Amino acid sequence: MRRRVLSLWFPKLASDQALRHRSCDAPFALNLRVGNADHLHCLNRQAEAAGLRRGMGLADARALCPGLVTRPADLVREAAGLAALLRWAGRYSPMVGHEGSDGLVADLTGVAHLWGGEAALLADLAGRLARAGITARAAVADTRGAAYALARHGEGPLAPPSDCGVIAPPGQGLAALADLPLVALRLDHETATALARLGLRRIADLVTQPRAPLARRFGPGLLLRLDQALGAMAEPVSPAAATPYFAVRMTLPEPIGLIADVEAGLARLLDQICGKLLAAYCGARWLRLELQRVDRGDVAVEVGLARPMRDARRIAALFRPALESVDAGFGIDRLRLVVTVVEPMPPEQLGNVVQAGKDAFDDLVTRLGNRLGFDRITRFLPADSHIPEQSYNLAPVAYSQAVNDWPSGPDRPLQIFPPEPLMVQGAQLPQQFRWRRMSLTIARATGPERIEPEWWLDTPAWRSGLRDYWKVETTQGRRLWLFYTPRNPGWFVQGEFA
Repeated sequence: MRRRVLSLWFPKLASDQALRHRSCDAPFALNLRVGNADHLHCLNRQAEAAGLRRGMGLADARALCPGLVTRPADLVREAAGLAALLRWAGRYSPMVGHEGSDGLVADLTGVAHLWGGEAALLADLAGRLARAGITARAAVADTRGAAYALARHGEGPLAPPSDCGVIAPPGQGLAALADLPLVALRLDHETATALARLGLRRIADLVTQPRAPLARRFGPGLLLRLDQALGAMAEPVSPAAATPYFAVRMTLPEPIGLIADVEAGLARLLDQICGKLLAAYCGARWLRLELQRVDRGDVAVEVGLARPMRDARRIAALFRPALESVDAGFGIDRLRLVVTVVEPMPPEQLGNVVQAGKDAFDDLVTRLGNRLGFDRITRFLPADSHIPEQSYNLAPVAYSQAVNDWPSGPDRPLQIFPPEPLMVQGAQLPQQFRWRRMSLTIARATGPERIEPEWWLDTPAWRSGLRDYWKVETTQGRRLWLFYTPRNPGWFVQGEFA
């Protein structure tokens, strides 16, 4: 059976994604900051018709086309869009992989007849992409290199469906590639430029040249690419590793409008998705429930979790308050549950009491986080510093792990606050002083403990130099933390013990 390969190229993937829900009839481009300047990253057809090109400086583009509409490029979203297309292309072949950052490659060997032939397969693929508003070019050939060259440098845009792409007849790869430029062989710019200086501009020009001089001058990479395109060297299609995607949906035969019915449907979806999470040793951190009404209006409810979780009962309880405010309209006929943020969640062996306490704490943080924001609920974590006020950090509870055993060190006050000056003269520890309108007398004192500032850090509060700390207990019952600064004489209170 002759091998057949499909290559798909999405030259405007980023702009097509950006314009799917917010169309723009004017020249449009996504700009990306490179170094200290913004450049055009992806353009629509109107922008290209106005003379703009990818990589052009944004300032030059605005001067050439004052009506240009721009938005910042989102490379993460672009990569996620290509990953979604890779999953979708699995309907046409079980072996689909990435072809650079803007294309896909699929092995169609023994598959095309299921669609009625290669032309019918490309027609179906073309129609679906056209309806989704995605610009693409496709080609089918005997080799991966030939399909790549025809898709990106041959004739035949994928849309409209009447011209669904380029199909090179089996066994005629050289005839199909002969008139294409040398860059179609996936050569770097320097090699293609050097070959052009020698008068070699087409693939047919390269085939007729002696191979040994080419290998000596340009290295083995040039001949490798040529042999891969012509089938003399095998180049397999390696399917991309499947990225876990956790989403389930339910289509209802009759619309529902009661909250109890929505909760029942959500419970079934949660059972399915938590089973998938368990099999992948993952937990959900953020979930979105999409409800589609019969009037085609969509309602989305999102819930964030303080910890990775895959307990359907506990997650359902967190959705319940948000569902009470949902407007069902004339009824809901479809539910879709998506885990938008996933984290690893290996199995843990905990006692029942410990697990129950941990679950209760996580549920509390989750409820507070959804109301106040997860960044507002913080905990103390130890930091590697001998400076008292820098020996701990504040971190969001939802994105950090508790530390049960803090590093051992000198005794520190339960409460540390900014230094408060005392009206005391002299370097000797005072026996009496006034603090916060209270007259205090020292009964016992321990110290001094000298602490030097960290010379490699500029801490404004420590510019006065080293400090001598004392732990004092007053006859009035206060246990305070005092320090003296020898270089800039003065006494201060910075903390209070329990």
